[in-house]
Amino acid sequence: MIAALRKAFNEQFTPLKYQQLVDDIEVTYSHRPTFRVAETPVFVPHALKVRLLEATEQIVDTLLRPGFKALSESAIPNHLRVPGESPHTTFLQLDFGICLDENGDYIPQLIELQGFPSLYFWQDTVANMYRRHFNIPATIHHHFNGLNSETYRDLMRKVIFGDSRAENTILLEVEPLNQNTAIDFYISRKEIGLEFVCISDVIKEGKDLYYIKNGKKIGIERIYNRIIFDELERRKDLKLGFHPTDEINAHWVGHPNWFFRISKHTMPFLDSPYVPNTFFVSDLQGIPEDLNKYVLKPLFSFSGQGVIINPTPADLESIQDPSNYILQRKVEYAGVIETPDVPAKCEMRMMLVWPDGAERPMLVNNLIRLSKGEMVGVRYNKDKEWVGASVGFYE
Repeated sequence: MIAALRKAFNEQFTPLKYQQLVDDIEVTYSHRPTFRVAETPVFVPHALKVRLLEATEQIVDTLLRPGFKALSESAIPNHLRVPGESPHTTFLQLDFGICLDENGDYIPQLIELQGFPSLYFWQDTVANMYRRHFNIPATIHHHFNGLNSETYRDLMRKVIFGDSRAENTILLEVEPLNQNTAIDFYISRKEIGLEFVCISDVIKEGKDLYYIKNGKKIGIERIYNRIIFDELERRKDLKLGFHPTDEINAHWVGHPNWFFRISKHTMPFLDSPYVPNTFFVSDLQGIPEDLNKYVLKPLFSFSGQGVIINPTPADLESIQDPSNYILQRKVEYAGVIETPDVPAKCEMRMMLVWPDGAERPMLVNNLIRLSKGEMVGVRYNKDKEWVGASVGFYE
């Protein structure tokens, strides 16, 4: 991306430095990431940053329209509707594939969006680890809106804890220690004192919730929600004393309904040069003649499950609930990151937070995934190097 910085980084890189970075993370947070940490960050030029910011604001404008809540009402499955919905999402993620336009310039294309938290603490940590182990210029930054690591963590602390004490706020997940995202949980506990709790360990008495810590029963006032219903519904083995759809005396930080409201379900309603044409399968009048130019996606799955890259007419005809699937025009990720063998493609996530009382969500951080496979994801990048989880430093 920024050619001079890329050249300088690649020249200073050694496998030993990379190994020391990963080891440093494990020693500092008593947990080794179970996903692959990329060998390199990404150095994002100003022109691409401008386009990413423009795309982000255009999408946020759509979410702020008065009619958006009505449009997204059907996105929430009735049996998963959670009481006490907040006026707006607390967290917002926008994933862009980086492509080239007709002039050969970088252009972001929206791949997915979600009204749900992401790896807010990990991303700050891995950025600082890259700085610690490699020579990253102080003139480029991974935060936005004037934040630095200290003010960023203060903001996250305020958003998650509100006016409650740390011990009365939990990060709620399904078996958090077994999640691929567990490193984020360890970091948040060490940095701001946020305890992570499995939903099967939550105690419900009337409408009040509790968890046990060091043999003591502690009241839960706020829930930083990391549960994805798709996973929870598949885990029939879990013995639950509490379900998210229950009426409770606790505040959701990141209300679960927004996971559905702002999702792939939103894509057909977005009109922007940064958003590929997207349709509900239920709105199709017939099989598109250019079906080979589209990807078929289920609305409510995660980690790429159920995505068909090259759908056939038979795939469309076999769908039992076409309102729960979209066809999204394919975009061609460009190989934009120079590595020792072949260039890597990248997907950039703009990470936003929407504090209570604010007029708009605020862009605070970013996440990048590097890929050399057909798609971005672990199973498409096995046995490859200079791929995996990364972060962008922006000009």
